[in-house]
Amino acid sequence: MGILRLRTQRHREAAGLTQHQLGARVFCSGSYIGQFESGFRRPQLDLAKRMDAELHTGGILARMCKALINSSPYANYFAEAAYLESLAGAIRQYAPVFVPGLLQTRAYARAVFLAAQPLTPEEKIEELVAARLERGALLNHPTTPLLWVVLDESVLRREVGGHAVMREQLLYIVELMRKRRVMVQVLPYEAGAPSVGGLLKLMEFDDAPPVAYEEGSQTGNLLDDPALVAQCSLDYDLIRASALSPERSLALIELAAEEFEHER
Repeated sequence: MGILRLRTQRHREAAGLTQHQLGARVFCSGSYIGQFESGFRRPQLDLAKRMDAELHTGGILARMCKALINSSPYANYFAEAAYLESLAGAIRQYAPVFVPGLLQTRAYARAVFLAAQPLTPEEKIEELVAARLERGALLNHPTTPLLWVVLDESVLRREVGGHAVMREQLLYIVELMRKRRVMVQVLPYEAGAPSVGGLLKLMEFDDAPPVAYEEGSQTGNLLDDPALVAQCSLDYDLIRASALSPERSLALIELAAEEFEHER
């Protein structure tokens, strides 16, 4: 990462361009170029290709970017989001389908990966699970990042991995809530349609502007345009306003865990 950002800065300065000038030519903000050159952001591959073309580097930035992606345990579209997640001081997320990765137990994570990749060798599945649990280790710190999650009620009801796996997963969330380590609310069915149709994550930093992350099937999109991030923040606030209080959410999660216990 350090060599890549230094090469970018060197080629930019050799071309006589400021960060804002280069950003305008490759369709991103000058602040993004600055964050990349300072080591805060990792470039996405399509952006690295555009910088190669603009700075006449012979493709070296894209090749180095690919090497970084290939060395990451995460899917290409999620690698930068995972990196930013590790730097965030506060994370707010709406989860419509699965328990968020930061909160997943080993058994639940394994069931999620097996559902998406049923023909993948066990060794690879274990690598994916290990990487997800490593992300969850962020919560070992007693206070940071601040994590505020809104779970769709379907997340509590969907049987991922069987009754025992679901009970363990829900009780783990309960444990973190009772320790006051995370804030979790549930968006109940009766709340109607949510303001967004998919996963939404907002990340805030002490010394950089906030970013938003949206995810679909095999795709992920980081947003750093202030207007778009502000709209995403409003969408999240609308979801949070329709969710149950933390106290009622805790009771519902405990009840769901109890129901899975009775169904075993």
